[in-house]
Amino acid sequence: MADLADGIYRRVLVVRCQVGDQAAFEELVGMCQPRLRGFLFKMLAGREIADDVAQEVWMDVFRDLPRLNDPGAFLPWFYRIAHNRAFRSLRGKRSPAASIEDVEIADESAEEKEFSAEDAQRVHAALDRIAPEYREALLLRFMEQMSYEDIAKVAGCQIGTVRSRIHNGKAALRRIIEKAESQ
Repeated sequence: MADLADGIYRRVLVVRCQVGDQAAFEELVGMCQPRLRGFLFKMLAGREIADDVAQEVWMDVFRDLPRLNDPGAFLPWFYRIAHNRAFRSLRGKRSPAASIEDVEIADESAEEKEFSAEDAQRVHAALDRIAPEYREALLLRFMEQMSYEDIAKVAGCQIGTVRSRIHNGKAALRRIIEKAESQ
């Protein structure tokens, strides 16, 4: 229920921003900035430029928000801007990403063990090592709880590509983590 209320309130803020309400824009920034910063920090693999890129995203949002036709589509639209800025920043600065080739799919019928803080730390470290396309799909799906349709809008690809990126990204994460544990 809180997610529904947050979504409705975000729509109201967007409409208020579209009619020039500065206080609404400041509130929208306050509401979305922590999530945007976390997304960019992971997309840019912890680079110090995440805050600069976030600032550029907000400048784009401020400039283009009056032209957004559907206030309910704000989040995918917003993350599409963040996607464009992050990938523009990554161009030419790519760190080597782990390959997803030769990934062995784990037996999903195996018993799942408890997920600890140490496990979370390993996942975050492994996220920094996979290709940005896979990292983005996983972040949007599991950290932002976006639907496949919204992720496709953000990434500018087909839903099948999103499914593939999530599947292959999870497999690559598993491989990296297993390799690190065996060393």
